[in-house]
Amino acid sequence: MYGATIGASRYGFADLKDLLAKASPSRSGDRLAGLTAESGEERVAAQFALADLPLTTFLNEAVVPYETDEVTRLIVDSHDRTAFAPVSHLTVGGLRDWLLSDAATTPVLTALAPGVTPEMAAAVSKISRLQDLMVMAAKCSVVTRFRNTIGLPGRLSVRLQPNHPTDDAHGIAASILDGLLLGSGDAVIGINPATDSPERTHALLSMLEEIRTRLDIPTQSCVLAHVTTTLELIGKGSPVDLVFQSIAGTQAANKSFGIDLALLKEARAAALALGRGTVGSNVMYFETGQGSALSANAHHGIDQQTVEARAYAVARAFDPLLVNTVVGFIGPEYLYDGKQITRAGLEDHFCGKLMGLPMGVDVCYTNHAEADQDDADALLALLVAAGVNFVMGVPGADDVMLGYQSTSFHDALAMRDLLGRRPAPEFEAWLQRQGLMDSANRIRPGELPARFRALLPA
Repeated sequence: MYGATIGASRYGFADLKDLLAKASPSRSGDRLAGLTAESGEERVAAQFALADLPLTTFLNEAVVPYETDEVTRLIVDSHDRTAFAPVSHLTVGGLRDWLLSDAATTPVLTALAPGVTPEMAAAVSKISRLQDLMVMAAKCSVVTRFRNTIGLPGRLSVRLQPNHPTDDAHGIAASILDGLLLGSGDAVIGINPATDSPERTHALLSMLEEIRTRLDIPTQSCVLAHVTTTLELIGKGSPVDLVFQSIAGTQAANKSFGIDLALLKEARAAALALGRGTVGSNVMYFETGQGSALSANAHHGIDQQTVEARAYAVARAFDPLLVNTVVGFIGPEYLYDGKQITRAGLEDHFCGKLMGLPMGVDVCYTNHAEADQDDADALLALLVAAGVNFVMGVPGADDVMLGYQSTSFHDALAMRDLLGRRPAPEFEAWLQRQGLMDSANRIRPGELPARFRALLPA
């Protein structure tokens, strides 16, 4: 039992997961699950109690039992006590204060990352303001490589997302060329297929491979099919760069996705064996999002932000190139409005970066949420200022296949100009060779290069 007194009232919290849930800033998903604080005063009491909690508590009390959940076993068994030692004497509040201090430099935070458990990261985020989350995340640097180098200081990469409701080659090719001309695609050129059939996935992979090789683009491609589909295609010789999979923070939630840790391990080994990377060997691409475990009734009474952070422990085990929280995609049942989406995006980015992950954020919302493009613009700017590794580039910010609103090629270009961010270095050099940058090294497309025009289907 944990507790705190506010004025004349004493509040008690049954266990660690109850304390974490009650300390969470209000959001619709936790209210739907019956986990949220009953009042602002109770939430403040939980935050006080959480701030005073020793970090070692998280090593002795699991929010999901070790015996029944492989994600918990992964968190416990992979915890690096040597990395944790420098902060092991601190409370949650003490860790927040230290992370904001000048002592928490980028090299120090890199060394700390293997010692931070998801629950520790989530706890710190719950007692932090938005600017705290930004300042702490901005000091974390996570660099990954495949055909280019993502996450270097002063850089912002973009996933070029050319989805089409019927996987039409003309539409996808036009979207890819549009994105390339505006400097998108250095994180990955990644298609969400309209169907998950091996035949369709192979056709899309082959199309991406042809475009990449004919234009000699130093980037990676991915068709975001289920991991089992990708594994099958690797066995058949399809041109697979990255293995994609959606993941979650409990064994039961991952089971609802049709995966477990052993399957992810097999997929990573298969992709590594292909040896397609030229400057590195980070071959996994994971997507997450607050609310996924609750939507599968697999949250075990854990608040959605804490269980989201547990998904980052799964990702961390497989040394990914990219991790993307699709922050507003599931809908207002979990993140009701722009305010909740903004908070969640900055929480996710901070927790992932603190744990040593190459975090990107799909700044997005569904059309039935209480959010609009002003909310997306604001969150995008906050994330870029906070050092996010990559964001999405979607034609017109409107994904016509998935039916949600995201960020456009122009949005990413605006952030690069406004905040002085540049593409991945290898990709930037390629843009220069194509004549797509001006004398001030700004991405400024002019006439469509002839070799680009030739790629458009007749």
